[in-house]
Amino acid sequence: MDWASWFDAPDYEFARQVLQRGMAVLYFVAFLSSHNQFPALLGERGLLPVPEYLDILKRLRTPTLFRWRYSDRLLRAVCWAGMSLAAVLVAGLPQLGPPWLPMLAFLALWLLYMSIVNVGQTFYGFGWEILLLEAGFTVAFLGSDQTPPPRTILLLLAWLVFRLEFGAGLIKIRGGREWRDLTALYYHHETQPMPGPLSRQAHLLPKPLHRMEVLGNHFAQLVVPFFLFAPQPLATIAAGIIIVTQLWLVASGNFAWLNWMAILLAFAAVSDTVAHAALPVIPLDWHAPAGSADSGGPGRWQSPVWWLVVVLAVTVLLLVLSYWPVRNLFSRRQLMNASFNRWRLVNTYGAFGTVTKLRIEIVVEGTLAEEPDDDADWREYGFKGKPGDVRRIPRQWAPYHLRLDWLMWFLPLRTVHEEWFYAFLAKLLEADRQVLRLLRHDPFDGGRPRWVRARSYLYHFATREQFRETGQRWIRTPLHEPIPPLSLPPGR
Repeated sequence: MDWASWFDAPDYEFARQVLQRGMAVLYFVAFLSSHNQFPALLGERGLLPVPEYLDILKRLRTPTLFRWRYSDRLLRAVCWAGMSLAAVLVAGLPQLGPPWLPMLAFLALWLLYMSIVNVGQTFYGFGWEILLLEAGFTVAFLGSDQTPPPRTILLLLAWLVFRLEFGAGLIKIRGGREWRDLTALYYHHETQPMPGPLSRQAHLLPKPLHRMEVLGNHFAQLVVPFFLFAPQPLATIAAGIIIVTQLWLVASGNFAWLNWMAILLAFAAVSDTVAHAALPVIPLDWHAPAGSADSGGPGRWQSPVWWLVVVLAVTVLLLVLSYWPVRNLFSRRQLMNASFNRWRLVNTYGAFGTVTKLRIEIVVEGTLAEEPDDDADWREYGFKGKPGDVRRIPRQWAPYHLRLDWLMWFLPLRTVHEEWFYAFLAKLLEADRQVLRLLRHDPFDGGRPRWVRARSYLYHFATREQFRETGQRWIRTPLHEPIPPLSLPPGR
């Protein structure tokens, strides 16, 4: 029996190149984001310090390099190691060697980043964190330039896309009525966690187009994913539809690397033949490395038996672990963004089961006045991503992840009285440099305010007429003061 005929997939070399290098880029961004933000949020003097969390972590037996000791210096070393390793993979250097070399490189990225996620608490409680971990582990077994891409790993990556898309589709159908009556996009572009520069234009589109957007979303998430497993060219066409819909989400919002990850993973279903027919610049004649025993074209390009054993063992492992997310898909109480094992493998995903109808923003202000009354000179702190200044155009941040800004969006939906938020206000009173670097604007230029407070506002996008009259992109209405003025105790 010629096992290479069903194990090897030589017609998917372009897919492998995109998956390996693209995944390495996203890992680089993830480590960079952690390097820049983790110490202020979770470091030794952070809002939720990891050293205080370690006792809980030891009882949970959660895998992490910080299990016995954490320091900001060690955290930065982990981030630099991750960024360096990711950069080498983007350049394609480990892929030039035997298949175990890129495998070890990606597994190292997976272990390093899992060490960060598992101590990240609420600041790392996002679905795309575990998605990055699962995808990085699976991509590790795509092999190197010396072997054809393994078919089972490509199918497992397509299975990951299926769970990501179909799970999100089911969450919406089972969730808010707005997804069933096609009105969800009347609100979503305006109320999403972190709007982008084109979000206002998307929100102002005619309502019939919004209804078509929702229909297109349902088709892309509930129908198209099944065709990822169809014969070519249907599989590539299905992948193309997913890529196009995800690009629209990239253009209209800021969801860290979630949409970019979905785009990358969809390439697992794109064959060289169909890709070359659609875009002739994509090579069609991939070959084994010069001088290898099986050089001479894809027909003679085979994987060694030992690599077959490794890949099949991983395939069986991931298929067994798929039982729990499959059961979750058919559950009436479907979970979103949950792991069923401590290694963060074969998870369940989903987003926006309900759409927020009103945008409530928490605005943080400080004053130097002795008395914190309404006559005081209250100055507003500016955040990098979340709406604040009504004239400012929202920036495109994705795939970079602004964790503080994202959690600020959740405050009015849950409770403003979060432990980390009170710690944040205390850091502002102390003029903590690490925390101030997370902000776009410090109204006190590094000085200490006497008081800080939190106020809530109703935000909505300005209509075209309102924008022409006022120059404002947001119209905001004051609501109430959920946290009255606070100051530091005497002596601090």
